[in-house]
Amino acid sequence: METTVIESRLQKKGVKPTANRITVFRTLSEMQGPVSLSDLEDRLPTLDRSSIFRTLTLFLEHHLLHSIEDGSGSLKYEMCGNDDDCSIDDMHVHFHCEVCGKTYCFEDLHIPSVDLPSGFIPRSVNYVVKGICDSCKNKQ
Repeated sequence: METTVIESRLQKKGVKPTANRITVFRTLSEMQGPVSLSDLEDRLPTLDRSSIFRTLTLFLEHHLLHSIEDGSGSLKYEMCGNDDDCSIDDMHVHFHCEVCGKTYCFEDLHIPSVDLPSGFIPRSVNYVVKGICDSCKNKQ
């Protein structure tokens, strides 16, 4: 992704496009599926853990990405599919393999709608199915 495109998207969301933020954004957009802070550390050896974490937190606050609790003990992060915002409609089912530890996105499987009581406003939904992925099943 071109730097000018990244800068424009960050500015559109009210985020100052610093060199570190552009680097993290580019790396996230290049990686397939949800990634952990450790995954990003491995891909970005020139940035320290706290800088990456602060950038992820800022991106979450400005709805550039969403986080997934897959039960592995560490949050996974994924770019929003929509350039404008992460919304409940953008959320989809994830699958966490209990053998290899990989988390998969099933963007075509939307999270079922839940009718909340009056006055409750959903802002995020986490829907994770756990089991054994196709690759691990075939190895057994």
